[in-house]
Amino acid sequence: MNNKINTAVVNGKSLPISTKMSIEICRLIRNKELSKARRMLNDVVSMKRAIPITRFNADLGHKPGMASGRYPINASKMFLKLFDSVEANAENKGLNVNNLFVTHAKADKGEARWHYGRKGKAKMKNTHVEITVEEKSTEIKEVKK
Repeated sequence: MNNKINTAVVNGKSLPISTKMSIEICRLIRNKELSKARRMLNDVVSMKRAIPITRFNADLGHKPGMASGRYPINASKMFLKLFDSVEANAENKGLNVNNLFVTHAKADKGEARWHYGRKGKAKMKNTHVEITVEEKSTEIKEVKK
């Protein structure tokens, strides 16, 4: 766990979204500015941009400008809510919300929950997501001559 002064963390536990799509979204937003990551996911929700699928891509069609991709709308909406939460955490900590970038994004499989019904039982989607943002320093390094 990273408890630096210039970082803010959000943990989403037991989210009802796909773990595989969450892993691909984490790969996309990692090491990006928070505002850029938010724009990218808003484009996914409006189906203007696809998420490149690199790991779980068996029998998956090509999308314009990339090999295989999908539009995980539900997972993207949940990530946007997590972005709002981590931005509020950063603001509460006294960080400049315009200079935040994602340093850590991780999605893990959650506990197994079962939905029981007439046709037996079915496993429900469950994912834990952790996002860490850090305030980017605006210092300019001096070039040695």
